[in-house]
Amino acid sequence: MAEPALKNAVEWTVSELSAALKRTVEDAYGFVRVRGEVSGFRGASPSGHCYFRLKDDKAVLEAVVWKGTFGRMRVKPEEGLDVIASGRLTTFPGSSKYQIVIDSLEPAGIGALMKLLEERKKKLAAEGLFDEARKQLLPFIPEVIGVVTSPTGAVIRDILHRLADRFPRRVLVWPVRVQGETSAAEIAAGIEGFNTLPERGPLPRPDLIIVARGGGSLEDLWSFNEEIVVRAAATSMIPLISAVGHETDFTLIDFAADWRAPTPTAAAEKAVPVRAELLLRLSQLGARKLSCWQRGVEQRRKELSLLSRALPKDILAAPRQQLDNLAERLPRALRANAQIHHTQYSRIASRLSPQLLAREVERRRERYSNLRGRLSTSLLANAQAHRARVARHRDRVQSCAAAAHRAMRTYLDQRTARVERAERLLAAFSYREVLKRGFALVRDGDGHPLRSVTAVASGARLDIEFADGRVGAIADGEARPGPVSRPKPRAKGGGEGGPGGQGSLFG
Repeated sequence: MAEPALKNAVEWTVSELSAALKRTVEDAYGFVRVRGEVSGFRGASPSGHCYFRLKDDKAVLEAVVWKGTFGRMRVKPEEGLDVIASGRLTTFPGSSKYQIVIDSLEPAGIGALMKLLEERKKKLAAEGLFDEARKQLLPFIPEVIGVVTSPTGAVIRDILHRLADRFPRRVLVWPVRVQGETSAAEIAAGIEGFNTLPERGPLPRPDLIIVARGGGSLEDLWSFNEEIVVRAAATSMIPLISAVGHETDFTLIDFAADWRAPTPTAAAEKAVPVRAELLLRLSQLGARKLSCWQRGVEQRRKELSLLSRALPKDILAAPRQQLDNLAERLPRALRANAQIHHTQYSRIASRLSPQLLAREVERRRERYSNLRGRLSTSLLANAQAHRARVARHRDRVQSCAAAAHRAMRTYLDQRTARVERAERLLAAFSYREVLKRGFALVRDGDGHPLRSVTAVASGARLDIEFADGRVGAIADGEARPGPVSRPKPRAKGGGEGGPGGQGSLFG
């Protein structure tokens, strides 16, 4: 009775059954949250999608993350990471398996986050992003301070208040989210944006960057552990202070920053000194400098007084008398010098009369006219000489070209005749000329020429080539050597071939 019932069952195609199973699974498990360990993750495929498995100690579930979803994920899948995956369950008919299409991932507890954090820290440290040699010195008094933080939180107010108390500076705020899926990309964009500002642009480029956020749990501060943020901090050309969380909170950006502040307020204190203390220090240094200068002057005055007492009283008598003597001679020397220069001026002025200058100009004009005529004549003669030289060289080139043409024709004729002789010689020695005289060339099945009857076995396939074509043959018996004919003496002026008539086919 069971066999007729089975024959009345509905018949499904494979595609119809796969589609029905897909609808059943998607309707029954439209949205699920699954906890498991990431296994088989090798990064994104060439298409950008990710394929891996979620497993526990008893089962394995295939998982897929599409390209668009993977780019928005705050927590990326990593091999061995214990996660909670949220998504929808479906089937893949191409391999008859069910899988979860993941929309979001989150670590399964603090232990998983700490494991992921430690692995990421080791990876970035191995790349040298935390080396002390990369860290820059902070400016003593920055003109402009850039702050990357949330514009609505208490952190920015604490920083501005502390800066106003210590040393007011110009502050540029790059507003970002400090928590959430897009916060890491915004923080990295803020650091890179400050670095790309031109130094003398309409918006001043900061001399110091502060990346700040208040305290929170490890999940709240996770954006500052993302690789994109750490790499942006490590590659920043502007000195950077990390002020994330409280004193006990540590994130990966703290290791890549040039200085780590325990709190945002401490970052503001590190960024600028106290203005009142600087003014007091400058005042003290100024007073000390003035006091030292006064003591030095007084010491030099005492030394000069002591030295002046040791000098003889009449030490300046002779120089003073010499100065008086020179002072008396100076007026007479000045008048004599003026008289000499006046005489020289008068003598030269007489030579610079208008008539003399006009004659000199006329004489030089005539000289230049003669030189111009000689230059024109010389240029004309030079041009004619060059023209004649060019004509001679042209005739010589033409004669050389004609000689080269004749030599080339002679050379080509000689080579042509040599090739023709070689062709005739090749034709004369070719075995095909021998075939034309009635001979035949016998080859075995492999195409090798047979030179003796003993080389032919019974039943062997033969290839016989005549002058006008080839024929195949089969040896019908054993080889029978024939009588050896003696070569006939060659008559004078005899026919073609070697000794004995036509000669050997193989030379």
